[in-house]
Amino acid sequence: MKTLTCDVCRGIIKTPFMGRNYFHVAHRDLCEFCHDKLEYQLKPIVRTKLPFDYDWYNKLVQESIEKAVTKGKFDVK
Repeated sequence: MKTLTCDVCRGIIKTPFMGRNYFHVAHRDLCEFCHDKLEYQLKPIVRTKLPFDYDWYNKLVQESIEKAVTKGKFDVK
């Protein structure tokens, strides 16, 4: 049996199934809860960026995840 832990909150993901209860984003494994927090944190930032640029978005995602990994959580207001 495979055991997987979320890289942000360090929670154990039981019976991991990619795309349902864990997500592999920017070389990190995120549980569903942390993935939702990441999307919630990025949504207002992405909506203000015109024109949209995928390189900028990928950098933003990676920076946000790395910051959350060091803190152990996402800073969502």
